[in-house]
Amino acid sequence: MPLPDAIGEPLEVYINGVLQRPGADYELHCRELIVWRKLAEEGKLGKLRWARMFLGIAGTYRQNDSVDVVYEAGGLRTVSTGLKFYPA
Repeated sequence: MPLPDAIGEPLEVYINGVLQRPGADYELHCRELIVWRKLAEEGKLGKLRWARMFLGIAGTYRQNDSVDVVYEAGGLRTVSTGLKFYPA
């Protein structure tokens, strides 16, 4: 996933709120964040699934990963949340 221009090193990467380790869980290569685990977004809900949730018949339990990056900008720790990624 490409990082926004404002994000520089050093940085901390969190997936679903869990700190990831550089080299073991991810790698930074030419402003591209490469994560070793499979990430997925839930996507849009269809009409039937939406109706089932509305009626309380069933919820939605699909995988929906969130990627956040903590970095320093202007001497302040800053967080960039919900970064876009390309699902495997």
